[in-house]
Amino acid sequence: MTAPDRHSRYADLSRADLAVLVPELLLMGQLIDRSGMAWCISEFGRDEMLQIAIEEWAAASPIYTRRMQRALGFAPAVPGRGDVVTIFKGLQLDIGAPPQFMDFRYTVHDPQHGEFHLDHCGALMDVEPMGPDYVKGMCHDIEDPTFDATAIASHPKAQVRPIHRPPRTPADRQPHCAWTVIIDDTHPEAQGIPALAVNERSRAAALALAPIDPADEGAGDYAGPLVSDLDFSAFSHSALVRIADEVCLQMHLLDRAFAIALEKRCESAEQLTRIRRQQLTGAAGVGALRIARALDISPDEEGARRLLALHPLLNPAAYVDADLGAPGAAVVVRRSPAHEDGAWISLCGPEWTGALAVIVQALDPHLAVEVAAAGDDAWSLTVVRRDQPAAEAKEVTVTKFSTGVEFAFHPRRSLPITPV
Repeated sequence: MTAPDRHSRYADLSRADLAVLVPELLLMGQLIDRSGMAWCISEFGRDEMLQIAIEEWAAASPIYTRRMQRALGFAPAVPGRGDVVTIFKGLQLDIGAPPQFMDFRYTVHDPQHGEFHLDHCGALMDVEPMGPDYVKGMCHDIEDPTFDATAIASHPKAQVRPIHRPPRTPADRQPHCAWTVIIDDTHPEAQGIPALAVNERSRAAALALAPIDPADEGAGDYAGPLVSDLDFSAFSHSALVRIADEVCLQMHLLDRAFAIALEKRCESAEQLTRIRRQQLTGAAGVGALRIARALDISPDEEGARRLLALHPLLNPAAYVDADLGAPGAAVVVRRSPAHEDGAWISLCGPEWTGALAVIVQALDPHLAVEVAAAGDDAWSLTVVRRDQPAAEAKEVTVTKFSTGVEFAFHPRRSLPITPV
């Protein structure tokens, strides 16, 4: 197996473009579920979908939360003994809580006591039209175990409990929900689910990425005070590259947990692959649409190559071995740690090009991909232009029901939060 290049594909972006891209990647991570859970409902029903979602997040978020803590210098001095600020910082860099779309507002009383509320919950906006049963499923059945699972990455005796939450009464209640976070030695110690241990053995969980250059201009960590809204433009170029790569790994870890949860419910390998490809196609298409729009990528063949290079399907470079080569050259994908994990890229190749096609078609439906074998354990991709536009993939259409597809980020003031 060829060792993938450790040089990040995001390193060639400007600091300003990276500050725009990072929140887009965080939001794309949230949209993975808008795609995947629709197919789980169709295959297994609503109750099983809820269990899959719980297992998916609980088997991924503790891993990637600890990775981000270490990367940005806010990991607790004693592993697993962080405070409320540690938990809140982790949420601000979590695909489960993309900024503004999931508009968390934080209050810190002391290191062991805090609160947060959501002035806007994009996930609620997506499920509220589906009725109170779906709202309860998300805001009660899923949130109770998964908030605690996220918190245990910082302290196993942290508990996240509701003050109020949907279904909203009255129907326009603000904020959408409110929660306490309390760390208490008398609390029982939270335990990870069995699938967490499986995911911790993945290549993604232990993947080494280039360290942040402390000499680079701008903030190289998040070791200072908790702030109300992260100003991504304040981070250094090096830090933003690392954050972007870490966020892509969050998606891969979430997808791997999704596959673990699915596998025991599927009757065949074919069913498992089909559902995973449906999830990937919807998330890949809407993610590509948002990335292309945010970075104003040209709707032509070279723009499509650039979009592929920036898409989480092919990132981080240390995980997915993809040679973009010179302009106009074919993209060559080789076996890599991502294939060992059975990650998204392992679903793609000459036998199935659906996710790759929807990425380039986010720019122009006349664009397409031609994929062919390129030696042992490798394949090549060329972007071509067709006379007839492709119809939108049904998986992308399904995912577009989410308000996250058209959600717009707005400038925010980043203010320090001090205990009250």
